[in-house]
Amino acid sequence: MHLLIIAVSIVFFVSYAVLIIYYRQSWTSIPTFTPAENVNPLTKISVIIPARNEEENIAACLNSILNQTYPAHLFEVLVIDDHSTDNTGAIILQYRDQNVKLVSLKDFIPIGEINSYKKKAIEIAIQQSTGQLIVTTDADCHVPPGWLQNIAACYQQNDAAFIAMPVGYDSTNNFLAIFQALDFMTLQGITGAAVEKKVHSMCNGANLAYEKKAFMEVGGFKGIDNIASGDDMLLMHKIFKVFPKRVFFLKSEEVIVYTTPVNTLKGFFNQRIRWASKADKYEDKRIFGVLLLVYFFNVWILVLGILSIFYPLVGYFIAVLTAKTIIELLFLYPVARFFNQRKLLWWFPLAQPFHVVYTVIAGWLGKFGKYTWKERTVK
Repeated sequence: MHLLIIAVSIVFFVSYAVLIIYYRQSWTSIPTFTPAENVNPLTKISVIIPARNEEENIAACLNSILNQTYPAHLFEVLVIDDHSTDNTGAIILQYRDQNVKLVSLKDFIPIGEINSYKKKAIEIAIQQSTGQLIVTTDADCHVPPGWLQNIAACYQQNDAAFIAMPVGYDSTNNFLAIFQALDFMTLQGITGAAVEKKVHSMCNGANLAYEKKAFMEVGGFKGIDNIASGDDMLLMHKIFKVFPKRVFFLKSEEVIVYTTPVNTLKGFFNQRIRWASKADKYEDKRIFGVLLLVYFFNVWILVLGILSIFYPLVGYFIAVLTAKTIIELLFLYPVARFFNQRKLLWWFPLAQPFHVVYTVIAGWLGKFGKYTWKERTVK
């Protein structure tokens, strides 16, 4: 039995370590983007923000977008109110004189008729947009002043069809927030590495840009519009299949979009289950293999931990968990340096056991369970 445990542990860890080291090398190979001095702002941008019950966040989000260094006449903001039951719509209307347009989803789709409200909201906004470049973010985010300027420069310099960009958490005042920041920073590092090497499609809808023409050419969300989430990664892969050389990751501190961590454990699990729910919907099977390796490695560690309660296997459990922690810290260090959050790495060993448990539970429920998001229950 001991030889079998050692053999399985070695196979899992070596496979996982090779993957993580590859991601680390890929992340560090991404050049930091610098706009060329001779690039003049020419691109008309449409910023699209889906919003549902965001009265506490939408004003800060809009204020940050309106405070851009990019010429005001070259961008517009469209906020799609997704059947909000609070004052979200009224707050948005206060900005109508600043080139912010309110679009009410209820004028197009009655509640209860579709499964993916966010995709439909974005689709309707794109139909009403006038920009050649679509930029999306979420209503609970805030953006830096050079956000649109750097996005436009990247688009013009690279003839980009799709640009994935970094997202960070701006609050780490308790263990749950720190845990989310570490977990999310890991995902961001993998995202940048994967996009840079074009090994699989990853991105986050809180900070995306894509050419309107490219969106139309791939049929928009057609074929994926029945899936509740996936307005980001599933769309990215559709565009990647048609324009593989025009997909980029914009690595620049000037475009990091910040959001606030979920403040309850229930909310956190609902969010992560929502993310995991689209795992088996990926047409990009390259990422599916990665997800299987990561998931079953964590399952194996959890099984070792449980068996250690009944059998003298605690040494194996600690050894594998420690090895996983060390290899992940090696990957995370340059990513944390980019996000200026290296101090959070001191918490990483403590967070590791919780991360194993959460990965297994969220992965399972993402496939077989249901979740509640924005007061909607989705299977």
